[in-house]
Amino acid sequence: MKIGMLGTGPVGRNLATKLVQLGHEVKMGSRTADNKDATAWAQANGAKASRGTFADAAAFGEIIFNVTNGQHSLEALKSAGEKNLNGKILVDVANPLDFSTGELKLTVSNTDSLGEQVQRAFPKAKVVKALNTVNTDIQVNPSLLPGDHDLFISGDDKAAKAKVTELLKSFGWKSIIDLGGIKSARGQEALLLMFMSLSNAMPNEYFNYKVVRKKR
Repeated sequence: MKIGMLGTGPVGRNLATKLVQLGHEVKMGSRTADNKDATAWAQANGAKASRGTFADAAAFGEIIFNVTNGQHSLEALKSAGEKNLNGKILVDVANPLDFSTGELKLTVSNTDSLGEQVQRAFPKAKVVKALNTVNTDIQVNPSLLPGDHDLFISGDDKAAKAKVTELLKSFGWKSIIDLGGIKSARGQEALLLMFMSLSNAMPNEYFNYKVVRKKR
């Protein structure tokens, strides 16, 4: 499968590397075609790895991953080009986090979410919110943690969610909870406040959530 990765940070590089290892072709996109991080990643990951602009990556991919800074995701996606996103699955991994005041806050919450904003801005894309609630190493290797633990997914298009779920299972995820439509991305993004609190209280970010259900 051809996959476009929008963003060159640690999350994007980790996801892109995993996808190449699984046999997919991945083009990493950034604001400029000669981005140093994207170039170094492509050179290190062989023939199935390439790099270009946001628009290049979006045009290339059958599935697109948004791993840009959540505060700038809409700008980056506009640079990718609406026509390059139309009809495609757009996996939104970004979180609308703001550290500018020294205190963590969400730039959008309660009555909206970044996932919903992306879907409204690109109505012909099939936006699926996923992978935004765990550390990047766990994203690509859930077996780093013992036992069963859960990943969440949100989106309006059931077929798109099924396709993303299949891809995530190839990463090793076994328990993926479908929260419903893209509106439920509000819960996923709000969970980042708890994630950061736990991160500050623990030795590292290698943890996840497990939903414990009452037996019928």
